[in-house]
Amino acid sequence: MALELINPDDLPVPEMYTQIVVATGSKLVFISGQQPEDIHGKLVGHGDFAAQARLAFGNLGRALTAAGARPEHVCKITIYIVDYNRDEHVPIIEEAQISLFGDHKPANVVAGVAIMSPGYLIEVDAIAVIDEVVRN
Repeated sequence: MALELINPDDLPVPEMYTQIVVATGSKLVFISGQQPEDIHGKLVGHGDFAAQARLAFGNLGRALTAAGARPEHVCKITIYIVDYNRDEHVPIIEEAQISLFGDHKPANVVAGVAIMSPGYLIEVDAIAVIDEVVRN
């Protein structure tokens, strides 16, 4: 595995992410922000944060697959949320995140933003590290 996940004894142990991720793989994968859009680029779930979160994380999973990476290769995610309210949004984010990552907990940042494109409520980007297979 290319990732070492560390939660030091002198920092809080978070439920949904890891405080420190040390990546030692040989191939970096940078996934652009994934939005709650269908294959045609149309917004799905207008006004429904949970539906948008599920689709954004689902699109992130599809992007990882296209790059030859798996969710457990992700070392960091950034989640952008319009009008972020921790109590309201965290349980929904956790459910969407678990649906993609299972028990894997990459480092993360949740950033509240004032606005995205009209109707868009969430966007998620990622960095993954994988070991490149050397073929002779």
